[in-house]
Amino acid sequence: MTIDTHAHYVPARLLEAIAAKGGDIGVRLSQPASGPPALAFDYGFRARPFFAKLVEPVAARCERLDAQGIDRQCVATWPDIYGYGLAPNACAAWHRMLNDTLADWVAGHRRFAFVASVPLVEAADAAAELERAVGLGAVAAMVPTNIEGTNLGERALDPFWARAEALGLPIMLHPVMVTPAPRAARFALAQIAQYTFDTTLGLGSLIFSGLFDRFPGLSLILPHGGGAFPYLLGRFDTMSGRMDRAAQGAVNERAPSAYLDRMGFDTIVHAPKALRFLADTAGLDSLVLGTDDGFPPADLDPLGSLEAAGFSAREIAAVAEENPRRRLPRLDTV
Repeated sequence: MTIDTHAHYVPARLLEAIAAKGGDIGVRLSQPASGPPALAFDYGFRARPFFAKLVEPVAARCERLDAQGIDRQCVATWPDIYGYGLAPNACAAWHRMLNDTLADWVAGHRRFAFVASVPLVEAADAAAELERAVGLGAVAAMVPTNIEGTNLGERALDPFWARAEALGLPIMLHPVMVTPAPRAARFALAQIAQYTFDTTLGLGSLIFSGLFDRFPGLSLILPHGGGAFPYLLGRFDTMSGRMDRAAQGAVNERAPSAYLDRMGFDTIVHAPKALRFLADTAGLDSLVLGTDDGFPPADLDPLGSLEAAGFSAREIAAVAEENPRRRLPRLDTV
């Protein structure tokens, strides 16, 4: 069974729920006369219109999976609509709506697996929603690498991380862009560089804030090959030893490279040599197949990418099935 660990989907029932109840929590649906809908949040953020593949009919998604040779796909909502500028109670209600509608959709389409979201504006709310999502069948949770422009590791979120560790639920980090990035506004630089840059900053903040030391059982999965992290690993290690650690607030007990065994990396790097480098750096056991289906930078031939990188049939089987099952153990229970 070939498993895609990283994809996105927005079911029609979420749009229906927003139209019916979203205004009560500060989330509003804008439906133009033609083209895809968009979301606006009462605190001022307006998301881009939904990409067509995010809201496509399930038959179209399944047809593409068949063509790609993918048997099962893990789907999360679009992280840019996490709505972390909402008041805490409204944000908690919004993520209940996101999770209820996506979990309900997955339950009706067993080819897919549910990846939850959480209201990280309050760590206690996020922990409670994480546990509720496990009851809904979540195989993982996806969190952003920044919260309204603040790196994830700079927020007081230990109650959330502790709950994830206790539940044994893998956490997928994902970049978001909800604050202006003028230099990435043109030439597709947001997709090319800004999102991968965001992953690198967010992960670095978690490492240096001591997350892996405080929660030794926590498992993270990083999208887009880990952003630039694997390729800057030597620089991370060098500065870990040379920075003014007290002034910078770094409390990690080991070099950043020593935490590689705690991380999984998906295969969406779009270049055979980069993918081979990732495997050589992080280890083949750390790689899981991913597509980023739903967005323009998706890998449209993920198994072909593994073949182009020179992986053997045995290695491809590990990346496409064995590693995902090991890193997402709840896949076998839902």
